[in-house]
Amino acid sequence: MVHKTSPHNTMNHTRPWIKLAVLDDYQGVALEMADWSPLKDSAEVSVFHDTLANASDVIARLLPYDVVCVMRERTPLTRHIISSLPNLKLICSTGPGNAAIDLAAARERGIEVKHTRYSSTATIEYTWALLLALARHVPRENRSLRSGGWQTSVGEELHGKTLGLLGLGNVGSGVARIGLAFGMQVMAWSQNLTREHASSVGASLVGKDDLFAQADYLSIHVRLSERTRGLVGAPELSRMKPASRLINTSRGPVVDEAALITALQQGRLAGAALDVYNTEPLPLDHVFRTLPNLLASPHLGYVSRQMYEVFYGDTVQNIATWLNRTAPAR
Repeated sequence: MVHKTSPHNTMNHTRPWIKLAVLDDYQGVALEMADWSPLKDSAEVSVFHDTLANASDVIARLLPYDVVCVMRERTPLTRHIISSLPNLKLICSTGPGNAAIDLAAARERGIEVKHTRYSSTATIEYTWALLLALARHVPRENRSLRSGGWQTSVGEELHGKTLGLLGLGNVGSGVARIGLAFGMQVMAWSQNLTREHASSVGASLVGKDDLFAQADYLSIHVRLSERTRGLVGAPELSRMKPASRLINTSRGPVVDEAALITALQQGRLAGAALDVYNTEPLPLDHVFRTLPNLLASPHLGYVSRQMYEVFYGDTVQNIATWLNRTAPAR
């Protein structure tokens, strides 16, 4: 699906037209979240609402465009894709970094890559939405009530429980502070975490094994890299208590999917909440869609009105600044 806007006064504008593609606007809100009028005399804007999984389909779609705007890592721009787009001059990505863009390939082609501001607030809050929903069985009770049921489960209080944080960056630190407000014991581990930083947010630095063994709720907040890919596998999950729960609002590949599925199917974890996956959108036949002890959501951690307004507002400004500076010939 695509929505297009055409430039005004196309015969009189002083700057050349550009063709601009806004990708992966799942909710159809990109044009509402910012004032796009600074581009009205310069750009023909096409907004796409789906994600294409096949690289050749991505290339065919983007071939006419001078500027491509990507939302986080929804559509990867690999070396192969970038090298196959001769018209591409500018990539605009939301957030301060995007591991799904081959920056070296863009640089070699002379393609500029611009980023936007980012706030951790939405993801911090959403992590707690998932954790609380797990603790009080909110999805189960909602389904029960809608089908005529009433009080089918007994929830757990968080006060006195142990919150384990795998990663204590901006998101992890925010999650830690809220855990303390709930009266939880907060512990953390990551490869480079120092005792001083952990203490500064009220957390205790522990070893990796102890983190998994002691946490009642284990929440993941590390960036995806070669060091963190598969960081949570069968050995780590086997150390967790049968009554514990795992939450991942970071990146899917940090967790070994097969190992997590096995642990949930065998009841070796009380439950899990996932907002991120190896493949997104999640395939329709994926077992994650059916596990009764899994709370799954479609990568909503950063999806808030306030964050989208920053993302798209900064994107428009980045494009306008680039146009004023370069005025690329067509």
